Amino acid sequence: MDQSVRKYFDSVAADREPHMTALHKLITDLYPDVIVDMSYKMPTYRRGDGWVALASQKRYVSLYTCGAHHLARFKERHPEIKTGKGCINFKAGERLPLADVRQVVKHAIEHSKG
Repeated sequence: MDQSVRKYFDSVAADREPHMTALHKLITDLYPDVIVDMSYKMPTYRRGDGWVALASQKRYVSLYTCGAHHLARFKERHPEIKTGKGCINFKAGERLPLADVRQVVKHAIEHSKG
């Protein structure tokens, strides 16, 4: 892992660390060849034109995608989880629906244009 990415993960608050670690593992397990760097001051996972990013915010961990269309199915299945235009916000201690998050990541990485 890039030193700046490692430094970011090392600075994550303890209550958000489990989500950050689980999401990082999900992404890197799906795409072992993914390039991880720091873009927009957060760990960003790139493969071809597709990307997702993680951020530890004040009250949650965010999974960012390169477009709102990547989240449509997730929003339908999980209306109780806060989402933005192109991101999902997981509160500390909230269950991660990993199978559905996996689909969001795959869609964002593999179908970045549409």
